[in-house]
Amino acid sequence: MMKIQRFVCNMIQENCYVLSDDSSECVIVDCGAWYDTERKAILAYIRDNHLVPKHLLCTHGHCDHNFGNNTIFDEFALGPEVHKDDESLMNKLPQQSMMFIGAVPPYPFPAISRLLDDGDTITFGQHTIKVIHTPGHSRGSVCFYIEDEHILLTGDTLFHLSIGRTDLEGGSMMQIIQSLRSLAQLPDETQVLPGHGGVTTIGDELRVNPYLDR
Repeated sequence: MMKIQRFVCNMIQENCYVLSDDSSECVIVDCGAWYDTERKAILAYIRDNHLVPKHLLCTHGHCDHNFGNNTIFDEFALGPEVHKDDESLMNKLPQQSMMFIGAVPPYPFPAISRLLDDGDTITFGQHTIKVIHTPGHSRGSVCFYIEDEHILLTGDTLFHLSIGRTDLEGGSMMQIIQSLRSLAQLPDETQVLPGHGGVTTIGDELRVNPYLDR
């Protein structure tokens, strides 16, 4: 059975998730921890629950979702795994940070450990994660789908009642609408874990989100 722990991180209120199962293996998704208290909280949760991190996954290459990558790399030797189309964004994380918040973290960002593509699978414990390429917020935005648990981590592609902005580098309203149409085909009971804000479901978003339609 999947266990999900959410950590709300940094000044932009980004959601970092730690997903684990009965095997005690886990994955960390979008470690945006900026403040020391956030970093310590994530590490304490992993240690206190005797978890073994296997992957550091990134839904896309924006800085607010990657501020804490160095902590995971330093502690567990895991580099970020991100879609190949966001490699250039990942290589500009310090410049993004200066642009968005007017400051740069006092540490280097770790190098990418794996470039993902649509349809790739990632395994940990008793579960398999499927990579769904959902461009629009950025060229390499992805969602991570765990079909047997009906869980979808959407990053900044889909939020409760809204979607990610498309006016940043690599953004496209046409592409994100196409991406949302593909997500709308998933079962209504699919639990949506977004990059900002609260948890929702595909069914609920089909009913109330003006951007989502079958």
